[in-house]
Amino acid sequence: MKNIARLTLVLAAALVAPLARAADYPSQPIRLIVPYVAGGAADITARVVAARMAKNLQGTIVVENKPGANGMIGTDFVAKAAPDGYTLLLDASGPLVVNPSLYKKTPYDPLKDFAPISQITSYQYALVVPRQSPAHSIDDLLAAARKKPGAVTYGSAGLGAGGHLAGELLALRTGTQLTHVPYKGNAQALTDVLGGQLSFTFDTTVTATPHIQSGKLRAYAVTGPRRASSLPDLPTMQELGYKDFVITQFQGLLAPAGTDPRIIATLHDAVVQAVKDPEVVRKLATEGGNEIIAGTPEEFTRQLRDDLQRYRQLISEAHITAE
Repeated sequence: MKNIARLTLVLAAALVAPLARAADYPSQPIRLIVPYVAGGAADITARVVAARMAKNLQGTIVVENKPGANGMIGTDFVAKAAPDGYTLLLDASGPLVVNPSLYKKTPYDPLKDFAPISQITSYQYALVVPRQSPAHSIDDLLAAARKKPGAVTYGSAGLGAGGHLAGELLALRTGTQLTHVPYKGNAQALTDVLGGQLSFTFDTTVTATPHIQSGKLRAYAVTGPRRASSLPDLPTMQELGYKDFVITQFQGLLAPAGTDPRIIATLHDAVVQAVKDPEVVRKLATEGGNEIIAGTPEEFTRQLRDDLQRYRQLISEAHITAE
């Protein structure tokens, strides 16, 4: 009887402990891993959102940058972390939905190794040409590409970046040969478009808008499913007749797979409240050019699945490889 009673107490303690941990969460500082260098878009989003979330949770969130291998080092670090809610990931599209198709092998499975918390933001791209460009429409640009295959050039932030994938999709949809010039960041590609060294680029709306408004760039379309709030007069590629032409990127919050659903719910509530803060809206949407999503874990999971399939098909059809 004593053994049975002792076993009962052990089992009861084992059941109560997780409940207590979830109820007391967070009881120690939370590490928020960003798999990119400090100062980039994901890092800015992480720091802005983390500051507000920490207040909502009445705890501490420490942002740590772990860049490298096209975002895979930091992403893998979180995939292999303890699922206790104290190591989280603020990631962008690349490591989660592009790299698995771009590389022969990634050290993590984006669907099995993470517990999505919320897609925080979404952003899109604008197709822009330099002010002095002879192309006054997308049709003009494509006519030049057909007349002299490979002569029309575009830049991007690098292999597999959103701007690169948008260019590859345009080439596939139109049967044209466009020459991709990879850079180490969007800023360098934008500089060469402004200088006329490139024929065009797909630049993020937040960085392209000031140059469009000043007349230094001409824009013909955006790549999202809806028009950009900062460029409401600019049609989408789909509106111009390019069926199923959608290239967007996300930033989202995830935890290691196996994290207690109650902790996921607590974090989700904290994110939703954080992005309602006027200062967060100003920094991420008004100044940052992002669309604030703050979706549910289930919606973010569907987004991951859909984007994985979409980019897998595009990368395969365009024969893009990083190796």
